[in-house]
Amino acid sequence: MTEQHKPTTATEIEDVQNIKDKRHIAIDKVGIKDIRHPVVVSDRTTGEQHTVANFNMYVNLPHEFKGTHMSRFVEILNQHEREITVQSFHTMLGEMTERLDAQSGYIEMSFPYFVNKEAPVSKVRSLMDYQVSFVGEIIQGKTSMTVKVVVPVTSLCPCSKNISDYGAHNQRSHVTLTVKTDSFIWIEDLIDLVEDEASCQIYGLLKRPDEKYVTEHAYDNPKFVEDMVRDVAARLNADKRIQAYTVESENFESIHNHSAYALITNGF
Repeated sequence: MTEQHKPTTATEIEDVQNIKDKRHIAIDKVGIKDIRHPVVVSDRTTGEQHTVANFNMYVNLPHEFKGTHMSRFVEILNQHEREITVQSFHTMLGEMTERLDAQSGYIEMSFPYFVNKEAPVSKVRSLMDYQVSFVGEIIQGKTSMTVKVVVPVTSLCPCSKNISDYGAHNQRSHVTLTVKTDSFIWIEDLIDLVEDEASCQIYGLLKRPDEKYVTEHAYDNPKFVEDMVRDVAARLNADKRIQAYTVESENFESIHNHSAYALITNGF
């Protein structure tokens, strides 16, 4: 074999990422975004639930390094195979910052979570999906964890009910709850907390008696968007598991071409 066609060995391949960068500008977050991976999450009813999550994984990059090792993010993810849970977040964050020589790390895991709900009158069961995110961050060895859940509900306008001879306009609303906790909390606990404060819950499948129930229940429990966030915040203030929270409500108005929105944050 001629010198010209001699194969290059792994030890001869230059590690471009480790080349010194001369611009003296550090990067706050660098990594991979929107990679899908199977996960197992705790389920209050069945013990565990298998789903598929989208991951964002980042670390900081000091000014002297040209780039980070992107392949190591995927390696860390795959080393855990399918055994990724809330509890394993601390381990993954530690591995990520250690293997990439970083001072800070960030992992976001977003996935659909399914609850088998029973209709209020007919008791027929159907799956209802909620969008959930676990976010873990480590800075200088200190780890924090937040859980975010988007809960669709029905809201009925108190003003419309008050001024109308019959009926009142209602709409589907998304209540987004983000909480920081230092102890375990069920995803269903957060969902229940929000749904209990709505004009009415939303269900995947309803029979005619159920439709009558949810229509009348919403009418009996009118809520402005302001009422919604205040009522949820009051419940969170009384829950000792919650260290900090943000609660948002967006009403997709049925009589306007815009949404109504409110937000309360505490502790962040």
